[in-house]
Amino acid sequence: MIAQSLAGKRIAITGATGFVGTALVERLLRGVPDCTIVLLIRPGKRTTAADRLRREILKNDAFDRLRAELGGAGPFDEMAARRVQVIEGDVSNDGLGLSEADRQILATCDIVIHSAAAVAFDSPLDRAVEINLMGPTRVAQTLQSLDSTAHLVAVSTCYVAGNRRGRAPEELVSDGPFDLGISWRTEVAASRRLRSDTEAASRTPERLAHFRSEARRELGAAGGPALGGKTEQLRTRWVDDQLVEAGRARAAAVGWPDAYAFTKALGEQALIETKGSVPVSIVRPSIIESAFAEPRPGWIRGFRMAEPVIISYARALLKEFPGIPEGTIDVVPVDLVVAAIINVAALGPERAPRITQVASGSTNPLKYGTLQDNVREFFTKHPLYDNEGQPIIVPEWSFPGRGRVQGQLERARKVVTRAEKTLQALPLRGTQAAWTARLEERKTEIERALEYVELYGLYTECEAIYDVTNLLAMWDELDATDREQFCFDPRVVDWEYYIHNIHLPSVVTHSRVKSTPGKNKVDRAGRLRRSVLAPERHVAAFDLENTLIASNVVESYSWLATRRLPSSDRTRFVLRTLAEAPTLLRLDRADRSDFLRYFYRRYEDAPADVLAADARELLSQIILTKSFPAGIRRVREHRAAGHKTILITGALSFVVEPLRPLFDEIVAADMTVRPDGTLSGELRGVPPTGETRAQVLADYCSAHGYSLEEAVAYADSSSDLPMLEAVGFPVAVNPETRLAAIARKRGWLVENWSKAAGGPRPLLPLGPVLSEREQRGGVRR
Repeated sequence: MIAQSLAGKRIAITGATGFVGTALVERLLRGVPDCTIVLLIRPGKRTTAADRLRREILKNDAFDRLRAELGGAGPFDEMAARRVQVIEGDVSNDGLGLSEADRQILATCDIVIHSAAAVAFDSPLDRAVEINLMGPTRVAQTLQSLDSTAHLVAVSTCYVAGNRRGRAPEELVSDGPFDLGISWRTEVAASRRLRSDTEAASRTPERLAHFRSEARRELGAAGGPALGGKTEQLRTRWVDDQLVEAGRARAAAVGWPDAYAFTKALGEQALIETKGSVPVSIVRPSIIESAFAEPRPGWIRGFRMAEPVIISYARALLKEFPGIPEGTIDVVPVDLVVAAIINVAALGPERAPRITQVASGSTNPLKYGTLQDNVREFFTKHPLYDNEGQPIIVPEWSFPGRGRVQGQLERARKVVTRAEKTLQALPLRGTQAAWTARLEERKTEIERALEYVELYGLYTECEAIYDVTNLLAMWDELDATDREQFCFDPRVVDWEYYIHNIHLPSVVTHSRVKSTPGKNKVDRAGRLRRSVLAPERHVAAFDLENTLIASNVVESYSWLATRRLPSSDRTRFVLRTLAEAPTLLRLDRADRSDFLRYFYRRYEDAPADVLAADARELLSQIILTKSFPAGIRRVREHRAAGHKTILITGALSFVVEPLRPLFDEIVAADMTVRPDGTLSGELRGVPPTGETRAQVLADYCSAHGYSLEEAVAYADSSSDLPMLEAVGFPVAVNPETRLAAIARKRGWLVENWSKAAGGPRPLLPLGPVLSEREQRGGVRR
């Protein structure tokens, strides 16, 4: 019996944080109570391997059944502490990156199940090579170096057979008639060289200038660090995209659907060539989907291959998808795969087949057209609902070729991209700027659909039939108890029942889509507002212009400058300012700090005391009349909650001084004053814009013992991204187009505040006409 064969064994597993790996750990702990499990886990950037075991594996709902059977969390944790051991390592590193102590732990294992893989079909070529091709070899070489006699069970994929039609036997590709004589060593060297060459190409002056331009287009005048970070992100993404495309091209050139299947095939070849005396068995599943029965029907971890396509179809985002309706879509539930792996491990290297394929196509085929019919029937009976609570009518696919579908999506993407660029060039804010955010969302949906077609289209057109002779031979040898406890016979699955009652309900639940009629009752914005006003927040930082008031530095200056101008000069001032508007706007979009320095030169020679007095009237004439009552109320709500409030603005200090009663701290641009009491037109330091605002807020929190993670920031422009990204609770207020798109994508709270109804709305921000005596002083322009 399987459980007895594995009793007392020490079983090492790689890839335990993945779909198959988590299911393996759960089934072994529940079904083989006398075994010990050693998990090789790669530590995260900020987490240890032990942390990942607790958070990413044992807390998964796969263990709910076992937790309940043992009597709760306490007994379960005690059992896990006794039976599960962690070693830190990484299969993409030579020697698995193990410490000497962890090597000795691995040396005590009787069985090693290698399930770690780069399972994404669009992994960069070099990453797929290092993990899928070299990973199994590194495991075997490490076992050799330890003089281990452990049985290595390597999890591969049926799709190592490539794009062949007809029967695909349980044999190495290199042993069959379709061996192309490809050297895995040459492929490893080429992929590493390609990474180096692509990294170098990404750093040419022309390419870097392009990335910088794209970063500025997306973020605007966000400041040097933010633009630098975005530029590097775009460069890294470009490198990965080139390597993804290189993987697709290389795989397609030699007859595989993608780099995943290609590197898995070469990984098998490399493992058999380099394993030495290590006994090896290979298990090849086809497309792995949600559980048929264990640990519960429908259990799934993450989205697999079919789920994104299914949900996009149910939301009517995929009007068509390529495929051969009479072709076989080879799907197998994850619990059948896990049971087969455990059985191979229990048989041991002497009795286990060299290669076992776990697939359904040859014994219990699911036709692609039948799958689509069942999915359409399910979502016709149980539709998803749009944001207005209306049922979404699913389309009927006509199964066109991939080229036709890709062409339609490419044309749609071009139209949306042009519209998005047009809107970004317009000075839109608030609800109007949300148009851009919705276009960005639509573009993302189109690109995702295009990605699905590119990634999965070949799999829906695959006509290989995977032989499962070895699988069924193992099944025939099992007794009734093992068949009940470790079922891996694909013939037990009733596909119609599985699709309607197990798989699709699970997919809908895990995708968190709207599956009930009526408008959403969840007030997401209200929840976020309660969060930003929660007592545990420490600090609330506010921008001023277009965040708390519908005004700007040009408007304030115009009011102050014209306040003491004779009527005859006002027309000339207005015309000159209007003529300058395009230049000022261009400077502001290019660099906010440079714009402020340029513009504030106009205050040169103005008497500081007179402007300070005028600023008090400016408060009532401009600032208060153009303020957003909801914004002022929000400041007071933060203060009432015990939060410190800080105003960080590029406006001049004497202009915002009358606002001091609202805030605990004001940080503004400060202009030097000459000994004769006039302004110099030069700023005392760096104006608080862009990344400087983030640093100001960080310094303030550090000086007062507050946490940035508990801070709130309100701003309106993408130039404020450094400050918004620095805090735990960013709020976009009346956002311009770029920030509106970013806030929507990241799920930030968006507030659209407006001026009080009925307030004065002068056509131009001109100061009142004064008498000749009152006109003396002020800004001399």
